[in-house]
Amino acid sequence: MEVAVSVFVLALAITTALTTMQRALASLDTARNLSTASSILQSEFENERLFPWSKIIDSTYQPALGSAYLGNPAIAGRFSISRSFAYVPNRSSQMVQVTLTVRWRNYDGRSLSRSFTTYFTQGGLNDLFAARS
Repeated sequence: MEVAVSVFVLALAITTALTTMQRALASLDTARNLSTASSILQSEFENERLFPWSKIIDSTYQPALGSAYLGNPAIAGRFSISRSFAYVPNRSSQMVQVTLTVRWRNYDGRSLSRSFTTYFTQGGLNDLFAARS
């Protein structure tokens, strides 16, 4: 009887440890991917800050992962970036809101995304705001 109880307690401890380890690795993967996604978004916004106004308001422009990210197969095959923009109301077409979104799948198959939004003004200075999603 004592052996059966000790085997049960040991099995419970091992199962709990494995479950905890799995959750910890999932959290680590999510944190690593959020950092990578933020880096991709920041890099693209820095590129767009150099664009002329005509390219910023070009609705057909869609960004691609930069060459620094394409060289890493762990990033290039999992991450994608998209762009949307809209004119800011009551600004007479001189201010646009640009949102970049990076999407990826975690190792467990969950689909996640991270978005940053910024405002561009014709002939003005630009700054960005980070938003979680």
